[in-house]
Amino acid sequence: MILIRHETASDVGARERLLDICFGESRYAKTSQRLREGRLPADGLSLSAEDADGRLVGTVRLWHVEAGRGRPALLLGPLAVDPSIQGCGLGGSLMQAALGRAQKLGHGAVLLMGDAPYYARFGFSGDKAAGLYMPGPFERERLLGLELEPGALSGASGVLHATGAFEPIPAFAAETLVADARRQAA
Repeated sequence: MILIRHETASDVGARERLLDICFGESRYAKTSQRLREGRLPADGLSLSAEDADGRLVGTVRLWHVEAGRGRPALLLGPLAVDPSIQGCGLGGSLMQAALGRAQKLGHGAVLLMGDAPYYARFGFSGDKAAGLYMPGPFERERLLGLELEPGALSGASGVLHATGAFEPIPAFAAETLVADARRQAA
């Protein structure tokens, strides 16, 4: 039995370990990571999957971006499933849950970088993202879009950029930044 639920603060360590297992250190070098850095995921759109023992076995998050000038969208990723249970449909269940919640919350479009044959079954296509670009190196055939609201990506063009809320800076880091700024000003 797998439970898909909202991510909690206590999931962070397990989520990061799962992402390391699934994607390795190279995940930090991806252009899509540049859109997530220093930002908070979209409210209500960070999901965790746990098994009957309470072990985190899946994760997916969506992030606010702008798909060209003045066109809000969400960027999905990363989607990860524990290798010991891959192929059991959990990735699909996480996708359906995330897309359903995004639609229920009134979002119009979702973009992602991924394998077109896998994501086509959820309605994603390269055609919906044809006029869009990532803010760094990317493989054109892997930039996919899905309209949750008809026409949400119609005519979308330009470079994606992050629009979500900034992640709060921990107090100790903020103090260091202030001290550094004072030293530089002196």
